[in-house]
Amino acid sequence: MSGRERGSPYAPHTDDETAAMLDAVGVDDVEALFDIPESVRFDDEFGIDAKSEQEAVVETRKRLRRNDDLTEFLGRGHYEHYVPSLVEHLSQRSEFLTSYTQYQPEVTQGFLQALFEYQSMLVELTGLGVANCSMYDEATALAEAALLAKRVRAADGDRVLVPEYIRDGHVSVLENYTNGANVTVERYGTDAGNVDTDALADAIDDDVVLVYAENPTTTGAVEEHLHEIGDLADDHDALFCLGSDPVAMSLLQRPVDVGADVVVGDASVLGLPTSYGMGLGVFACREDFLRQVPGRLVGASEDADGNRAYTLTLQTREQHIRKERATSNICTNQAWVALRTAIHAASLGSEGLVDLAERMVELPRELAADLDDVTGVRAPVHDRHHFREFLAHTDQPAPAIASDLEAEGFAVHAVGDHRLQVCVTDANEHAADRLVAAIEEVTH
Repeated sequence: MSGRERGSPYAPHTDDETAAMLDAVGVDDVEALFDIPESVRFDDEFGIDAKSEQEAVVETRKRLRRNDDLTEFLGRGHYEHYVPSLVEHLSQRSEFLTSYTQYQPEVTQGFLQALFEYQSMLVELTGLGVANCSMYDEATALAEAALLAKRVRAADGDRVLVPEYIRDGHVSVLENYTNGANVTVERYGTDAGNVDTDALADAIDDDVVLVYAENPTTTGAVEEHLHEIGDLADDHDALFCLGSDPVAMSLLQRPVDVGADVVVGDASVLGLPTSYGMGLGVFACREDFLRQVPGRLVGASEDADGNRAYTLTLQTREQHIRKERATSNICTNQAWVALRTAIHAASLGSEGLVDLAERMVELPRELAADLDDVTGVRAPVHDRHHFREFLAHTDQPAPAIASDLEAEGFAVHAVGDHRLQVCVTDANEHAADRLVAAIEEVTH
């Protein structure tokens, strides 16, 4: 029997089996199953002249030099902190890079322990009893929190409340995830960068399953009404979900202390440079919801000889096992990114993490004060403490200022007609004075 007839580990179907399946669905060949426009079909010709390795390297460098060299003061969910070189060196070890999944604990104890340490870090930072070993990103973690709330809430309900300052992309993902569960997503009012508790009180009712808030918020303001939000959610038997990140949580109010039932966010603020889309979703919750947690959990146990051992636990939640009865459709996680976050956090230590967080309060305060001295600029817009970023009002149109700043080598967000959003961290603070000078130049 030929190798093709026997099949292979990657394409196990014989020609006869493939023909039978095609006949069953009523098509002549496999290509008929795919609707690929002619304009993008591969015609066996790339149309690229062959080059030597050296020629290809020269050409690549030439093209990369055409990219704009911008110093970024962007934020709104994408943050860069200095990543120590040891994170790169340790995470690039082959036993980490080649460990696709951890279902064989006998050969992945090192990686499982690293993920257990990552979970333990989040438990300590949030004060909640359970953290999984990561989600895709912050938006999907929020969506999973809404689905969890829908499952565990004792009374009937189908509404999820999110603040006006939440990013539109998060709302889009949330609505997409929860549509099949007949969940309605509604926004409630905010005031001066924080939650308007009166507006929330008017919006909330006994049919609300989840209330979401952020600390810090999308605009960088530190939320001052967390206790009130938690109390309102509790009064209506709704879960309180708080969005944050590991750096912020090391300094700001601990989620469990303000009544949070679930914490979501992005942990890749440690361990990764700004990735503009790729992230590492945080998901932590009260131990009451242990069997409802999406994704994976790493647990510590003992082997037959009494040695401490790590393994994936409670896998019955995953869709590849439970199918339509699964609590979540997530079957994988950002394990390698979680490893990098754990290494970065461990290298900083508890004191180093707090020191970094304190700088994230001091730097925006100093930069906002400098911008406020520029004629035609008022910063910050909201008279509150800020973390990493803040809004600045501009008398001149903000989009035009942002465009002019780009020509000067700086990238900032234009948020509305007369507001810029500026994010400053340890990664770009060296250019803060030059940014102020550039803003002063382009506004005069």
